[in-house]
Amino acid sequence: MTFALAASAASIPELVRVSAPGRLHLGFLDPGASLGRRFGSLGLVVQGPETRLELRLAGRPVVEAAPGVDPAELERAAAHLAAMQAHTGLGRPLHLRLLEVLPPHAGLGSGTQLALAVGTAFARLHGLALGAADVAQMLGRGLRSGVGIAGFERGGLLLDGGPQANGRPAAVTSRLDFPEPWRVLLVLDPSRRGLSGAQEKQALAQLPPFPRELAAELCHRVVMQVLPGAAAADFGCFAEGLNRMQALLGGYFAPAQGGSCYTSPAVDALMRWIGRHGDAAIGQSSWGPTGFAILPSADAAAALLRSARAAGAVAPGLQLQLVQGRNAGADLQILAASPAAACA
Repeated sequence: MTFALAASAASIPELVRVSAPGRLHLGFLDPGASLGRRFGSLGLVVQGPETRLELRLAGRPVVEAAPGVDPAELERAAAHLAAMQAHTGLGRPLHLRLLEVLPPHAGLGSGTQLALAVGTAFARLHGLALGAADVAQMLGRGLRSGVGIAGFERGGLLLDGGPQANGRPAAVTSRLDFPEPWRVLLVLDPSRRGLSGAQEKQALAQLPPFPRELAAELCHRVVMQVLPGAAAADFGCFAEGLNRMQALLGGYFAPAQGGSCYTSPAVDALMRWIGRHGDAAIGQSSWGPTGFAILPSADAAAALLRSARAAGAVAPGLQLQLVQGRNAGADLQILAASPAAACA
């Protein structure tokens, strides 16, 4: 495919800003492909942590980051930018600035959101009609889960049916607004990192086949409890389904996580305390270490958090954030060039 600069010199944006929210990966439906289609994912986009960047045309290539941004994330962003230029043949000098990034390898979808933010900014700056799935395919994202890609575009509570045979990211089969009153307690452990890359592939390869009867139960729980619970704002139905889903998947993936359902022992301890003392849906996002507790209201979440701190259940070093679900995708700002800039 050949790409051309779609915008005229007078209409090229001066600057494109993208803010991409984090997402929770709530679990797979069928890790063993018992019906021939592997994975299938449930995910939730959340407010709070995000990746933010700016991209503009420049006289010379510049890739920089705000103070505090991990240099490794800057390298990944530069690689994504170079890949977009190689795919499209549009190699004009650009200035990319990373303002904030999601914590890497924490279970919040940092890699996919960074790739989509860079690729989408590039496309909009050049007037290219590329959707998130197009960008993801160019940059090698969404090989197992499509909820991060759909979340970038639409937000909400998302279900996909597993990667497609043609190499395209997994298609979304359900998208629901997350109930506004519900809250999500994010529990981050900066001292730990979830599996990724070659380690993740090796861990998946060493796990035993996922039983077909458990895959059937997961599908039943999602379709008949989690999704209906969210659609009707029936928290009890939602929580029962998600807790069972997390228990089944946590037990299956435990051998790759030191024998626990959680990558972080500190997160594990807090999640177990919440499970005993709160009316919550609890679990780990992807390989962690981020844990989550979903609660039916802001008051319930605040009360639980106070009780956990008073009981000494929050280990030193854990970072807690109380957020809402996000029913919108990434924020995109396109600043038009001034006449002087367009003529420069």
